[in-house]
Amino acid sequence: MSNQDELLRIEGIRKTFPGVVALDGVDFDLRRGEVHVLLGENGAGKSTLIKMLSGAYHPDEGRVLVDGEEVHIRGAQDAERLGIATIYQEFNLVPDLTVAENIFLGRQPRRLGMIDRKKMEADAEVLLERVGVNVSPRARVRELGIARLQMVEIAKALSLDARVLIMDEPTAVLTSEEVEKLFAIVRSLREDGVGIVFITHHLEEIAALGDRVTVIRDGRSVGQVPATTAQDELVRLMVGRSIEQQYPRERPDAGVALLTVEGLTRGGVFQDISFEVRAGEVVGIAGLVGAGRTEVVRTVFGADPYDKGAVKVSGSSVPRHDVNAAMTAGIGLVPEDRKGQGLVLDQTVEENLGLVTMRAATHAGLVDLKGQRTAAARIAEQLGVRMAGLGQQVRTLSGGNQQKVVIGKWLLADTKVLILDEPTRGIDVGAKVEIYQLINELTAAGAAVLMISSDLPEVLGMSDRVLVMAQGRIAGELSADQATQDAVMSLAVSNTSNTTDVTTEAEADRGH
Repeated sequence: MSNQDELLRIEGIRKTFPGVVALDGVDFDLRRGEVHVLLGENGAGKSTLIKMLSGAYHPDEGRVLVDGEEVHIRGAQDAERLGIATIYQEFNLVPDLTVAENIFLGRQPRRLGMIDRKKMEADAEVLLERVGVNVSPRARVRELGIARLQMVEIAKALSLDARVLIMDEPTAVLTSEEVEKLFAIVRSLREDGVGIVFITHHLEEIAALGDRVTVIRDGRSVGQVPATTAQDELVRLMVGRSIEQQYPRERPDAGVALLTVEGLTRGGVFQDISFEVRAGEVVGIAGLVGAGRTEVVRTVFGADPYDKGAVKVSGSSVPRHDVNAAMTAGIGLVPEDRKGQGLVLDQTVEENLGLVTMRAATHAGLVDLKGQRTAAARIAEQLGVRMAGLGQQVRTLSGGNQQKVVIGKWLLADTKVLILDEPTRGIDVGAKVEIYQLINELTAAGAAVLMISSDLPEVLGMSDRVLVMAQGRIAGELSADQATQDAVMSLAVSNTSNTTDVTTEAEADRGH
């Protein structure tokens, strides 16, 4: 490689926060026309590193070079001037503005001192065509689903003439078809000479798309290897040990039915849903995009209404559309959107862990803060939450540790039936195994687990039975021995030609 091929180099970067060393001597380089994968566990330092490149953080030590010259990135404008664009997991778009307005926000073309809307929309249309998304530049961003939002973010980056494009977990909420479309765009950008920093937890994506891999562990770069490196070796570099079993399901004998769902129907969404989950059992729900999986479990939890049917816990009916009644009955829900629905991001770890049990810990209008703190400390230690302390703001935790907090609040409430909706989305392989072990502990203690996952191997590996949904109905049930990828997919596509599609475009884009 000649020096002219190198776009970006990071040397000896160190960054500390109060009580935490986030990065400790990280080295990284990026060449023109390559996809360089940045790999590491949640909390390894990947997010801190890319925030330095985007100007959000500044290094305490080390240096950043662009085109061989040392640069100081003090803010987003410096990054933009250097041709560095970042697409974060949480999209940086304004919901009430149009697609074109978002793409050119702060850089709108002008004519005679006024915004030239016609040119702005025409230029946006060219960019949208380049990324292969069929959406009007005049559409409001709030009307779009996740997949289209992702493509708008890429179009926005292209409008900056980015030479370095950083993509943080871009496939986390996309369907397999959408992932292939995204990969085609990334390959096209690579051919145009753009250097791409690609962050993913899906190890199978690395060989399919990447050229090189840099692994970060505990804030340090511990190795740079070809993208063809075996997954077992990548895992060993990431977590510092071998993981013998990816899906370590232990299967205790199932007990009595804890959750019973009978004929649950909601017009235009799902119909005649019946199943049960027994003590000590994990029941997985699989299905294609828009099958209605998330809508069913939200209804079981009381978050959404239903027209007819019944939800029972230990044989007793739970009042419909009543979250408090569901929680009192012993149902807990870990939602797919942990940041938007599962956590209060500006509160501390301790406060988030105590959200469910606060009412029970309140007597005569006073909360037993000491008892809550003791319980929070116990569960945080049990789950191995990596944090500076219980007073740390939960938004500053890594994704895997945030997920542990979401689950932990239900453990403190002695939940009988725990519903897990995409429990390991955006979580690294090491943290996934920790979540799976936690599921084993729950079922060994007699709890029932109902799990939704778009990761089919996860459903097959961790479920004792699998329910397969197709367009708002249960198409079939498979035992652990019967459940193969082919068997699940055969049921998932059944009756699609003669069943009314009950999902909207936005719901399909969300990847339910």
